[in-house]
Amino acid sequence: TGVLVCSFTVLSVHGMYSASDDVIELNPSNFNREVLQSDSLWLVEFYAPCRMWLFLFGIVKVGAVDADQHKSLGGQYGVRGFPTIKIFGANKHKPEEFQGGRSSQAIVDAALNSLRSIVKDRLSGKTGGSDHSRQSSGGSSGGNKNDVIELTDDNFDQMVLNSDDVWLVEFFAPWCGHCKNLEPEWTAAASQVKEQTNGRVKLGTVDATVHQGLASRYGIRGFPTIKIFRKGEEPEDYQGGRTRSDLVARALDLYSDNAPPPELLEILNQDILKKTCEDHQLCVIAVLPHILDTGAAGRNGYLEVMMKMAEKYKKKMWGWLWTEAGAQMELESSLGIGGFGYPAMAAINSRKMKFALLKGSFSETGIHEFLRDLSVGRGSTSTVGGGALPKIHTVEAWDGKDGVLPVEDDIDLSDVDLDDLEKDEL
Repeated sequence: TGVLVCSFTVLSVHGMYSASDDVIELNPSNFNREVLQSDSLWLVEFYAPCRMWLFLFGIVKVGAVDADQHKSLGGQYGVRGFPTIKIFGANKHKPEEFQGGRSSQAIVDAALNSLRSIVKDRLSGKTGGSDHSRQSSGGSSGGNKNDVIELTDDNFDQMVLNSDDVWLVEFFAPWCGHCKNLEPEWTAAASQVKEQTNGRVKLGTVDATVHQGLASRYGIRGFPTIKIFRKGEEPEDYQGGRTRSDLVARALDLYSDNAPPPELLEILNQDILKKTCEDHQLCVIAVLPHILDTGAAGRNGYLEVMMKMAEKYKKKMWGWLWTEAGAQMELESSLGIGGFGYPAMAAINSRKMKFALLKGSFSETGIHEFLRDLSVGRGSTSTVGGGALPKIHTVEAWDGKDGVLPVEDDIDLSDVDLDDLEKDEL
C-alpha cells in the first residue's frame, strides 16, 4: 500500500489530527522508522497548523509533520512554506514534491499515479519498496563516501582545529559492530549536510585504533564516539540519535548557530542577480529611493533595516539584494514596481518565477510581517513579468557618499550684442 500525508480540519488536544483520522503524526523520533524504512508509498505534508480537507482511500497511508514543532525535520526536506506535501515512493530519501492542486481529487490522483509507477517498476524487475537496505550497502542514494573526510594524526589540527567550519567527528574502531551500523547513516548524513550547508559543516572519521594519539588526546573510551568541534571552543560530546535524520538535524542547528548573516549585495550586473536568485530559495530585493532624494544617511538607514532582517532570517538562507530607483527599470517593470512608491521590496522564487511585493511599511516591523507570511505560505504572489529574470544593466557601485547634482554648462554672454535683441526682425 501507499501512504498519504495531509492535514485535516479535525483538531484534537494533541494537534491537528484525532486518533480516528488514520493520519499518522510524524516527528524526528519516528520518521525514519515509519517512512524511510517502510515499503509503502508515503505522501507527507509538512504543515504549520492549518486546515485542508482530504478524502482518503485505504490504499495509501497518511502521515503529517507539524513543521512548526519539528523544524529540523522540515529543514531536512527543504520545507519553506505550508502546507507542503511530499510523496515518499520507492526511494524514500528522494521524495517527490506534490505540485498539483489542493483538491482531494488532485491529491488522490497523484498518489495513484505514484503507486502505478511503483508497480510498473516491480513488474519490470526493478527493486521496489524501501531502499533502506540499499542505503546500508552503500547504494548511490546512501550518500557519497567521499563526503566523509578521513582524519589522521597528521591532518587533524590543520583540517579541524584551524578551520572556520564546524565539524562532527566520529572516532571508530574497525571491529566495532555499532560503528559498522553507523557507517551508512554517517555517509548519507555527510552528503546531505554538505549540500544543505554549502560545506560549512563537515563530517569526518578517525580510526582510533590507528591514530591513537588523537584518541588519547580526546579521551576516547568507547566506540563510536562522536564529538563536535567549533573553532576556538572546547570539543563537545554529541548526545543525539544516530540516524541520518538525527545527524542532519543537529548539523543544521550547528550551521544556523554559526552562520554569518547573508551578504547584502547591490545589483551591479546580470551575474549578481542571476547567481543570487538561482542559488537561493528566495531572493529579497529592495529598490531604494534615488540618492538625491535621501542622501547617504537616509540610504544607510534603509540598508541597515535590510541587514537586520537578513540577520533575523539567516536560517532561511535567502539571498538579499538592492538597487537604486531608476537604475534597473526592466527589473522594476517585471515586479510591477513601476517608477514610484520607493522604497519598495519584492521576494522572488526564481524556480517558479513567482514574486510577492511588500505591501506594508519599509521598516523592521513591516518587513518582518511580510517575510513571516512568506515563510508560512501566506500572501499573494504573481508571475515575474516575461516569465524570466529581466535584463540587468551594468552600473557603477554606490560610493557611499551623498549625491551630487549634475553640473550645468555655463553660457558665455560676453559676445552677444544685446542691442540686436531689441530690433524687430521682419
